[in-house]
Amino acid sequence: MRPQHFRSLAFALGTGTALIATPVPAADVTPERLVNANNEPQNWLMNHRTYDGQRFSPLARINKDNVKNLKLAYAVALGGASGDEWTEATPLVEDGFIYVTDSWGALYKIDGRSGDAGHIIWRMDPKQEKQENNRGAALWGNLVISPANRPARLVATDKETGKVVWETNMVFGQEATRLTAAPLVIKDKIIVGASGGDAGVRDWLAALDAATGKVLWRKFTIPAPGEPGSETWKDNNNAWQTGGGAIWVTGTYDPDTNQTVWGAGNPVPMFDPTYRPGDNLFTNSAISWDPDTGKMDWYFQYTPGDMWDFDEVGTHILIDSEVAGQQRKLITHSARNGFLYTMDRSNGQIIGAKPYVQVSWTKGIDQKTGKPIDYDPAKDVQTYAGVGNLTPGAPLKSVCPSFNGGNNFFPSSYSLRTKLIYIPAYTSCSTVGIDRTKHSAERGWNGGYTTSERFESALVAVDPVTQEIKKSVPLPYPNAAGALSTAGGLVFTALLDGTVAAFDDTTLAELWKMNLGTYFKAPPMTFEVDGRQYLAIISGGGVSARRRLTNTPELKDERNAMVLYVFGL
Repeated sequence: MRPQHFRSLAFALGTGTALIATPVPAADVTPERLVNANNEPQNWLMNHRTYDGQRFSPLARINKDNVKNLKLAYAVALGGASGDEWTEATPLVEDGFIYVTDSWGALYKIDGRSGDAGHIIWRMDPKQEKQENNRGAALWGNLVISPANRPARLVATDKETGKVVWETNMVFGQEATRLTAAPLVIKDKIIVGASGGDAGVRDWLAALDAATGKVLWRKFTIPAPGEPGSETWKDNNNAWQTGGGAIWVTGTYDPDTNQTVWGAGNPVPMFDPTYRPGDNLFTNSAISWDPDTGKMDWYFQYTPGDMWDFDEVGTHILIDSEVAGQQRKLITHSARNGFLYTMDRSNGQIIGAKPYVQVSWTKGIDQKTGKPIDYDPAKDVQTYAGVGNLTPGAPLKSVCPSFNGGNNFFPSSYSLRTKLIYIPAYTSCSTVGIDRTKHSAERGWNGGYTTSERFESALVAVDPVTQEIKKSVPLPYPNAAGALSTAGGLVFTALLDGTVAAFDDTTLAELWKMNLGTYFKAPPMTFEVDGRQYLAIISGGGVSARRRLTNTPELKDERNAMVLYVFGL
C-alpha cells in the first residue's frame, strides 16, 4: 500500500452526481496506527475504537458541566430502498470522514468536516437481495472492509474512490451463512466470524489477507467427530453439522500476547438440548485464538447445554487491574446469561462471577470453576435450577433473564476514569419452550418463546474486579444500543423509544436527553474535528425493535427511520 496519497474527486454511486472534495493528505491506516489508536483520540478507527473493546473515549470537551447544551449538529438519511431498514453499526471516523454501513450491506463515506452538515461522498452497494444485520466496517491501508450477504461476502472498498478492490465469497457450501459482525484488522489480516447459526450453520472464525482477500485460515466453533470437544455432542442426529456457535459480534485483541478473544453463540436447535445432549462445545464460550495461525489458545464455556439462547457473543473487554495485590491482565464480560464474569486473560481462569440482573436459571456460579453450581457433569441434559422447559406441551416456566439475555450484542463500556463497567441490561423474564417440529432448515431450527412483560432495561455500573454493583438506574424502555463512556465523566446510551441520553459516570444521574422519535439499535460513538467534539449514532430498528415493544402499547405507532445523527455543543 502506498504510504501517502491525496483525496480526489469522488463519484456518488447511484446518483450520477460528482461531488467535489478538497484534496487533503490522507495517511494509510497501518497496523501501527491501530495498535496505537489511543494516540488519535479524535478518530474512531475500529469497531470498539481500541483493540481492548472498552469503548472509552479520552475526549472531554463534552463533559458533565456542558452536556446540557448538546444539540443536533446535522443528520444524514441512509438507506431508502425499503421502509423497514435498520443498522447495528458503529460509525468509523478518520480525520472527519465517517464510514457507516446499513442493512443492505451498503457502505457510505460521509464528509463531516464542516461540523454543520454531512455530505455523502460515495456509496458502495454490494447488491444484496434482502436485508441482514450489519454491525459495521474496518479500516486497513487505503481500504474499507465491510460485510455483505446473500451471498455472504467480505468486500474491500477504496476509501477515496468508493470502488471495490476485492470481494471474497464466504459461503463455503453453507448457503445460510451470514457475515454480520464488523471485521477486526490484526496486522495484515482481516479476522471475521460467521453467523447464521440459528438457521443451522456450522459457524467459524476466519482470517483473510487484507491486501488480496485470500482466505488464510478458517476454524470451526463446532468440532467434527474425532476433534477435541466432539465428545460433548452426544447425539445420534449429527447435530454438529448444523450446531450453530455463531460469531456475530466483533472480538478484541491483545497485541502484547498476540491473542484475539471472540464470543461464540448458542447451540442449535436453539431451545432443545434433548436433540443435542452434552455440553455442546464450543458454543456459549469465550475463545482465545492465535490470529496468525487460528490455533485455539483456550476456551471458557459459560452455559453448557444451553436451552435459553444464552449465546455469549458480546464483547470480551480487556482490562489491566490489581487483584489481591497483584497486577493482572484480565477479561471482563457482561454475559447474556445475567452474570458479569471476570477471568485471567492468559488462560480463562475465573476471577469471579456475580449477577448484574435478576437470575433464575441457575442457583449461582462456582467461583472457582466458573460453572453453574447446579451443573452436573454426569448428566447429558442439564436441568440447572429446574426452569428449563424440556417437555413439549408441558406448562411453561418463566426464566430470568429473558431470551434476550441481560446484555446481548449491544456493547458494555469500561471507563478508565472510574474503573467501572457500564452495562445496558434487560431486566425482564420470559418463557422459552420446545417445538420439535422445527428441527430442520425448512422450519428454522428454533423453538418458541413468549412473554407478557414489558421489556424494560437498566444502566448498571459494576466493579469488574469484584463484580459488585455500584449503581443501577431503571430505564423505561429497552436498550439495544449499548454504552459509551468518556473522559468527560459521561456515559451515553440510547433506547428503543428514540431517546439518546447522557448520564453522570459516578452517580448515573441523567444529565441530558433528546428524543428523535425512532428506534435505536446501534452504539453511540464520539469523535473530534478541528477541536470540536461530536457524538454520533445511527437510528433504525426494523422488525426486531417492534417485537421488543410488543407489550409497550404507547409506542405501537412509533415510526422507523435509518438516519445518522451527529450532536455537538
